[in-house]
Amino acid sequence: MLVRLIYASRSATPITSELVRQILDAAHQHNTERGITGVLCYGDGVFVQALEGGRAEVNALYQQICRDNRHHDVTLLTYEEVDQREFACWSMAQAPLDKKNAALLLRHSSSPVLDPFRLSGQTTSRLLSELGNSGGLRSKG
Repeated sequence: MLVRLIYASRSATPITSELVRQILDAAHQHNTERGITGVLCYGDGVFVQALEGGRAEVNALYQQICRDNRHHDVTLLTYEEVDQREFACWSMAQAPLDKKNAALLLRHSSSPVLDPFRLSGQTTSRLLSELGNSGGLRSKG
């Protein structure tokens, strides 16, 4: 059973390149062995992450994420069974949502600022998908 889970959270501290590197290093180290792929987007003190993989593995990782003190207000946006992965090429891709992505954000929301707490789960899913299709994702950075 393949699932995709998308959640949002608020960073407990300012999002720095070091914080993102720590998160991505842990993901790259553990996700491959768990069969998990996905993408981490961040900006304006907010994280949005899509996780794809087996139901048990994704559920276990999400529970671990909910206990992580680097962020708070962890909010489940979507959880669905899928036929195929959207982010199969990345153990964990990244996409900083900043000024260069303002037009993309405006296409999906009323503001050029990332605020997944005010978007539907489906809209957030389309935003992540469009980031992947537009080449806006990076493996590491």
